[in-house]
Amino acid sequence: MAKPRIFISSTYYDLRHVRASLETFVQSLGYEPILSEKGDIAYSPDIPLDESCYREAASADMLVLIVGGRYGAERSDSRTDTPHSFYDRYDSITKQEYTSALSNNIPVWILVDSQVYAEYQTFQKNKSSKNINYAHVDSVNIFMLLEQILLQRRNNALFTFNHYEEIEGWLRDQWAGIFRDLLKRTAQSQQLTSLSTQVFQLSEVNKTLKTYLEALMTAASPEQREDVIKTETSRLLDVEKISKLSDNVFSSVFRLHDISIEKFGQVLESSANFPEFLEKIFQLNDGRTRSRACNTRV
Repeated sequence: MAKPRIFISSTYYDLRHVRASLETFVQSLGYEPILSEKGDIAYSPDIPLDESCYREAASADMLVLIVGGRYGAERSDSRTDTPHSFYDRYDSITKQEYTSALSNNIPVWILVDSQVYAEYQTFQKNKSSKNINYAHVDSVNIFMLLEQILLQRRNNALFTFNHYEEIEGWLRDQWAGIFRDLLKRTAQSQQLTSLSTQVFQLSEVNKTLKTYLEALMTAASPEQREDVIKTETSRLLDVEKISKLSDNVFSSVFRLHDISIEKFGQVLESSANFPEFLEKIFQLNDGRTRSRACNTRV
């Protein structure tokens, strides 16, 4: 049986213990973890190594992104030999793994070290300043990555953690919730299928009744048939008019003044213009509507 493949994306040296623990946790659930240091990625000899990572992230079933204090190495297609300062902007391999998964609609869960997230809050209040020495991050690009994540309209579930045990509890709850949603959607799909079947059956019954009525009508005289057709046609037109009036913007008028929808429709049809329509509405209420309308205008 195929197992869900979970790509674990992060910098390595500062988060290697978290990555190792996550590997064990994912395996305990019966899923397949994908970690670059474990040889789980098939590297193509004709492209840079990091390109293979992006391809693997885009084809996984889920991605777990861990954001710590290190931003990581620059992606190969823009890398230079010049060292980067704290405020230099560039895309890291880890960020591109996340972006590759996101652009392919892979479900993503983001784990952020709570100290890093606290400094992100400080950065948000001091964006214009370059005189602050941040204690827990090595690049401003970490803050930019978090900002990009939080600005996403969907697929940006984020959890801050102090201890590894918190990660397991959160991911277990998240993935259990996905399974529950799947079960509910399956049940709802079955209910819709059943409802569709009932609607189809009702439609067929309606066709049968129509056939029966047509057969009965053939036994009636031409005059009787014509009368029935005219009567039913008029009735259906009245039902259609009432339905449209109920959805009309004027529906609040007859509800406000206790006028039946049928009477409202008659007044509307018989009025040549709007002032005449209002006058007839006022007359229906014996002057009470006029007083109420005046008070409303005032």
